[in-house]
Amino acid sequence: MLNDVELKNFGPLEQLVWSDLGPINLVIGGNGTGKTFLLKALYSAMRTLEAYKRGNEPRTAGEILADKLYWTFQADKIGDLVTKGADGPLGCWVEFNKQQFSYSFGKDTTRQISSLENHVQPRSSNSIFLPAKEVLSLHQIILNSRDRDQLFGFDDTYLDLAKALLSLPTKGRNYAGFAESRKMLEQILDGRIEYDQESRRWRFRRGNQWFPIGVTAEGIKKIAILDTLLGNRYLDPDSVVFIDEPESALHPQAISKFLDIVAMLAASGIQFFLASHSYFVIKKLYLIAQKQGISIPVLSMEQGGSLGLDNLQEGMPDNPIIDESIRLYKEEVAWALQ
Repeated sequence: MLNDVELKNFGPLEQLVWSDLGPINLVIGGNGTGKTFLLKALYSAMRTLEAYKRGNEPRTAGEILADKLYWTFQADKIGDLVTKGADGPLGCWVEFNKQQFSYSFGKDTTRQISSLENHVQPRSSNSIFLPAKEVLSLHQIILNSRDRDQLFGFDDTYLDLAKALLSLPTKGRNYAGFAESRKMLEQILDGRIEYDQESRRWRFRRGNQWFPIGVTAEGIKKIAILDTLLGNRYLDPDSVVFIDEPESALHPQAISKFLDIVAMLAASGIQFFLASHSYFVIKKLYLIAQKQGISIPVLSMEQGGSLGLDNLQEGMPDNPIIDESIRLYKEEVAWALQ
């Protein structure tokens, strides 16, 4: 899994060092602090490592990375990703399974990365990014916009996910931890999402009834995506999963159950990176860390670029999201006692 990451002059992230990463890692902060940006930076690195030397892939690691950064961040040139006003180049260093992968480039770089060092062994496993917006009802639009028309709009996190969902379900016994997780996911869904090859549309089945994907609840569609990726074996115990705003479109009970499934999958080997600004998500993961005794590193990002490092195994972090939740609770108590 990813062990350490360091970013320098990478968009809004002027200097970031995050070490001793765990099976579940949480990034918290307000809007515009760079949470999604960080996840996309890590995702771009992982997808580069996974595409490099896979099958008949002819491109170098530098060429793969340049394409991934270009289509993930959709800048006119990848040099635009360098922090505005920075004196030095953009730099990214990650340690994966104790092996180093790093690269750097300057603000004038278009689509060629000359400074790259890779000591990570080629991978057969897949990473995936689950965006905050649901994808199933936009599935064909994403594929047409990107695969056919090569247009900006839906970035590579959406395209990669849309392609991954097209893999047909695999018969036979699934990984032990995955099978149990899928049972829990289906309990939340009270049904199953399936892809109709003839109409090329997704639909929701509950018993003998079928429902168009357009009238299916957003939360159901979000949970169904993870269930589908487990069922078609796109994900395996060595995968890395990035989830932007796991709380999006889910009611509190579903969030709690969903994070229990994340913990179960993490125990099976999958590494998770979650970006959130929900007190409920933080509190639930805190309880998981305490009850199960697992390390859940937390990176707190605040306006102005300040960063905080904590671990939910050791307690709740000091963060404005938590401070505001406590302030509201105290305000409620004070009002009730008047």
